[in-house]
Amino acid sequence: MPAPAFLLPSHPLDPRRVDPQFAREARLLRDLGGEHHLVDHDALLAGDARAGVRGVPTGRGPLWYRGWMLPSRRYADFAAALAERGGQLLTSPPGYASAHELPGWYEVFEGATPQSVWLPLPGAGVEAGAAGPGAGIEPPGAERLAPAVARLGGRGPAIVKDYVKSRKEEWDEACYIPDLADLPAVGRVVARFVERQAEHLAGGVVLRRFEEFTRVVWDTRAAPSGGGSEHASDEGRDGGRDAGGDTGREGRRRAVEARVWWLDGEPVLVGPHPDLPGCPAAPDLSVVRPLVRALGCRFVTTDLAERADGSGWRVVEVGDGQVSELPRGIDPSGLLIALLAA
Repeated sequence: MPAPAFLLPSHPLDPRRVDPQFAREARLLRDLGGEHHLVDHDALLAGDARAGVRGVPTGRGPLWYRGWMLPSRRYADFAAALAERGGQLLTSPPGYASAHELPGWYEVFEGATPQSVWLPLPGAGVEAGAAGPGAGIEPPGAERLAPAVARLGGRGPAIVKDYVKSRKEEWDEACYIPDLADLPAVGRVVARFVERQAEHLAGGVVLRRFEEFTRVVWDTRAAPSGGGSEHASDEGRDGGRDAGGDTGREGRRRAVEARVWWLDGEPVLVGPHPDLPGCPAAPDLSVVRPLVRALGCRFVTTDLAERADGSGWRVVEVGDGQVSELPRGIDPSGLLIALLAA
């Protein structure tokens, strides 16, 4: 079997060039003797997968995608269009959904991650419609929120997110719930979150127990340059992945997180979370390793944070490695070498 080729997004204004956010990965792949081809992310997102993969040679065989986030349904279309051309994504559509969306991975990681409940919302994740993308999504009312709150114990702080991301940059308005016992306040934060996610709402609403993690004042403007791009995102550009802390703006206290990249159940790259590039973190992987293996997805990331009381590391998020961001200043060569050999 030939070595896998990589699929990278093309430049939005020049389909013959790689998207600038992925130019460094393209250069590294060339230096490593790897092969990459360009796909049209906008076409994939719009549902025209055949147009999106037009630049991929036929009969190419195994493929990794490294690019902007896609909704799970669009990823399945992407895989089908490549299969028609004799290409095979090494992460299957079910595997992508399992790692990319919280309901897909939560059961495996339950107990190692903040307690969560979710409420599917009709229309969430629908990318096109007569009234516009994602139009008309109604937030859950009190009759649905009350049982969900009860399953989380009925009191204490929580955050709201969708199946993929939060709006942690709007912490007080559309993310943090000070006390689940205040059901009207829960409803207000959830409604504001649904309104502001709009067409980018993925799957439904998740309520997640807030946990205190070790924090640091960290100014990202002082971080090393180079590397990285914002992959796991809202419109493909990050809207925030966080289960328990305000990572805020420059100079504010942020939860110290590490991002671990796993291939076939083994960690191949450990670094800081993209929100805190250059911030050192050395997570204990002893609890997480068997869980990643149990999930059964080939290429995933885990975001880990240490509890403020020092009682251990918690899984903040799980993600598909193809659409997870590399922090600035980290060398991904080892990761790319491992993927080329997979």
